[in-house]
Amino acid sequence: MNPAVVIPTFITGTRRRSDAKGIIAKYDHATNINAEGELGRCLGSLENVENLGLVIILVAADRGLEVEALAKVRAIVAEHPDVSTLIISHTELTLVRQRMEQLGVRDVNQEIGLRGYGAVRNLGLVVACALGFDAVVFLDDDEVVDDPEFMRKAMYGLGKLTKKGVPILAKTGYYINDQGSYYSKWEDRWYNRFWQQGSAFNDWIRQAMAGPRLSRSNHVCGGCLAVHKEAFKRLAFDPWIPRGEDLDYMLDLRMYGSDIWFDNTWQLRHLPPHTAHEGSRFRQDIFRWLYEHDKLEYSYSLIDLLRITPQSLTPYPGPFLERGLQRRIAITAFLRSLVRPDKKAYRRAAKEAMGEAKRYAEQNCANYFEFQRVWPQIMDRIDSDRLLTNALVQSALLRQETSLEEEPVVEQPANVPNANIDPGATSQIRLDLND
Repeated sequence: MNPAVVIPTFITGTRRRSDAKGIIAKYDHATNINAEGELGRCLGSLENVENLGLVIILVAADRGLEVEALAKVRAIVAEHPDVSTLIISHTELTLVRQRMEQLGVRDVNQEIGLRGYGAVRNLGLVVACALGFDAVVFLDDDEVVDDPEFMRKAMYGLGKLTKKGVPILAKTGYYINDQGSYYSKWEDRWYNRFWQQGSAFNDWIRQAMAGPRLSRSNHVCGGCLAVHKEAFKRLAFDPWIPRGEDLDYMLDLRMYGSDIWFDNTWQLRHLPPHTAHEGSRFRQDIFRWLYEHDKLEYSYSLIDLLRITPQSLTPYPGPFLERGLQRRIAITAFLRSLVRPDKKAYRRAAKEAMGEAKRYAEQNCANYFEFQRVWPQIMDRIDSDRLLTNALVQSALLRQETSLEEEPVVEQPANVPNANIDPGATSQIRLDLND
């Protein structure tokens, strides 16, 4: 197979007030524009990975920081010349949108772009599809890959059939934390009585690790996720879910008749930066789980989808999709506000669980299914599109020229199937998407 590695990196500036309208662009571990960040560490770990191929880096920055963020990522990439990279920033996004409009694809800027977890992943799929890759491996920038055979393990079984003839079109591995464990650091405290998320996850992964190498998964690690072209051409990520878009993708696959598989030999280390704003993260979880609950409920009214029930998702994440969710969230937020840091954020979250988050879920839970109707058409039109491929590669070459003081040496990015750039014609490169 010919996979591309896709790494989103989220860059932010000053703290901004997060409301329902802006909840999509609130990220767990965004890198401050003035901080070193984790992307360089991640790229450094990839230098020893065999058959790595092309790494597509998606630069998602706060509005107004796009140019600075791009410069920051370019400097980091320059420190790792042995890793073949293609940077997708606001400039390349403009090229993608221009080409899609020429192909008759309009009004999907929210669904495919550089704002929000789901939209960013969708952009990665669009770019990989345009370049002609037949699989995508998603990583996060705060991860470290220690295994030289990481890519070989990622491709194991992908695109094959099980003994029962079931196609394996998407698979996930697992994270090792800074303590060398794949278990959640969840604490069994009285204030978590109504919200046993970590405990439920630990029950699930304990079973999965004791099973066969490949088994149907109830969980997805978005930074250790491989998706076959047959899956990503058919199914998009949900741009309206505030976080947890990886687990949501598993649910979407099941609704549409497919699945994600768990590989208990495929792993990496997840080393996110410390954050003191746990209350704010729980606030996002409130929006996420209420949205997911209402989305599943809405899907039951669509006769062409499989019915996914919370009972079919035990021990995780089923309990967090059952009725009574709103009450449990409000109680948990209140109890945590009594003793946990970030007390004000928890109190605000408890109040929002009864109002703003529920309204967001009700207003947006049907959107994904409308978008999903057109996603396969978009991907069919963009698949192996030579004009867009050339424009993206030319953009990368022009960027390379402007960053070098000496006469540029043009090299075609490795492992790009449809790139057709004349190395001797760099002085005449134009970003022209017209036939």
